[in-house]
Parts: sequence; C-alpha cells; structure tokens
Amino acid sequence: MDALDALHSRISVNLLEEPGPNTAQIDNIVRAGLRACDHKNLRPWRYLLIEGEARNKLGNLLSNAKETLDNAPLDPITRDKIEKKPLRAPTIIAVVAHITENPSVPKIEQLLSAGASAQMMMTAAFAQGIGAIWRSGALMFERGLHRELGLTENQELVGFLYLGTPKVSKPVPELSPNDFLSRWNG
Repeated sequence: MDALDALHSRISVNLLEEPGPNTAQIDNIVRAGLRACDHKNLRPWRYLLIEGEARNKLGNLLSNAKETLDNAPLDPITRDKIEKKPLRAPTIIAVVAHITENPSVPKIEQLLSAGASAQMMMTAAFAQGIGAIWRSGALMFERGLHRELGLTENQELVGFLYLGTPKVSKPVPELSPNDFLSRWNG
C-alpha cells in the first residue's frame, strides 16, 4: 500500500484476534514511530511491547490502578472486566513520552511528538494489513501504573496501541477536506 493510500484510508479496528504482527512488522511499526516530528531531535518516545502472559499482568496492573483512582476495592465483575481488557488484542505497544528538560522544547511539544509517533505507528500497522486501535483513558494517567510499568518520573503514557488481525472489515468513512478546512486571509 502506498503512503497516501494508507494515510487517506486508515481506520481503527477494535475487534482483533490472533495472529498479532510478526517481528518484521513490529520493526516496521516502530521505525515509522521514530520518524515523528521531533523539535531539537530529543527523541521523546519510548515503547513497551506487551504480548502473551504480560497482557494478563497488565490487566492486573490496570485493575489495581482503578482501585487507586477510585480509592475503593473493585467488585469482582468490574475487576474481571478491567483485567480482560489487554486480552482484546494479541499485541500491545505502550507509547511513552520521555520528557527532557529543554528551554526550547516545552513538555507539551514533547507530548505531541510522542502522540505523533503513535499515529505514525497506527498508519504503519494499517499499511501492513494489521488491525489497530489506540486505547487510552483515565487509568493510563495513574502514576502507580507508570511505576509498575517501569516508567521514570519524566515519562508519561500516551496510549496503548492494540494490534492484531481484524475480525471484521470496516468501511472507510468518506470525509471531505472542505468540511474541515477554511481559508484565513488575514
């Protein structure tokens, strides 16, 4: 698939199954992420590959983060639901913003760069026929979860990229640039 086709037709796919991307495909996905816009070449991105049993461990960390966030124990049904979330895809890549103190590049620019990296990775997955969806939510901001994932104080989660084989195909919605673009004439 050529680059413009991938950019013009990329969609998120939330129903994923085995197999996940192979080693070469993951390498392509990460290489795409490394090409994100990056003011001062700070390289403000890191990635965690989560597969196999590690997905169950992530589920446990997510339920613990939810208890911390709510300051209350979870009921068994809610705990089970949260703990199964990482099992919705065979492969997960956690995208992490690695913030470096720099007077020319504020934190927000580094977070945006990490977000751009995630988007580049999503498009690279799509271009290779891999289904993907970017997942986030309140739990990913819980600092205890960050510590359990091995993040340092200057790192923040940007999102979890769930990757796998699409269970269903989805139509690409037609969007017109004219609905979103206006000309500013000063």
